Parts: sequence; C-alpha cells; structure tokens
Amino acid sequence: QEQLVESGGGLVQAGGSLRLSCAASGRTFSGYAMGWFRQAPGKEREFVAAISWSAGSTKYGDSVKGRFTISRDNAKTTVTLQMNSLKSEDTAVYYCAAGPTISGNYYYWGQGTQVTVSS
Repeated sequence: QEQLVESGGGLVQAGGSLRLSCAASGRTFSGYAMGWFRQAPGKEREFVAAISWSAGSTKYGDSVKGRFTISRDNAKTTVTLQMNSLKSEDTAVYYCAAGPTISGNYYYWGQGTQVTVSS
C-alpha cells in the first residue's frame, strides 16, 4: 500500500485558522517521515513542514515558522497540520508526502487539498 489522503482544506479569511489531516497506510509507511508541501499556480513546490517517524523531530519552512504546527497520532498513521494566522500568501494546494528521512527526498504523495485564504 502507498496511499496518502489529505483533507481539511477550504476557504478561510486572513488571520484565521485551518487544520489539515493526512491519512496514511501505516504498514507501508512504517518508519517513514511525513511532510507537507504546497504549490501555488505558477510557483515552484515549497516545503512547509515535516515530522519524523518517532515524532521526536520536526522541521518547518521559514515562511510558516511560528504559525504552523505539525503533529502525528499515536499510531503514526495520521499527520495533522495546524495552520494559524493565515495569510493570503498561504493560498496553495497542500500535499502530504512520505519519505525515508525527514530531510531527504519524499517519494509518496497524496492528491492534495486546496487552501484559499481571502483578504
């Protein structure tokens, strides 16, 4: 199995909050780090946040530090991205991904969920 499914996207006003979830196939992705990336129209894919398998290490892109928080459940099959103080520049399609290490390449990707921040 190599299935990742994002949910929780939608329309939110600037300054508001939104929570994204990523459901993963636990057995297939056992031992893998999981991360969030985003891509706006005409823009390159951007790293947002990542968390290690053990959940002992997290990493954030500079543009979201202090505003976004990544976490995972006890079974390590669901990853959550809590987004606060949203800005118009956060508007993008957000993708969940899995890879062998938190700082390495990510090989498995979900379909993405749209986040639109209005101003």
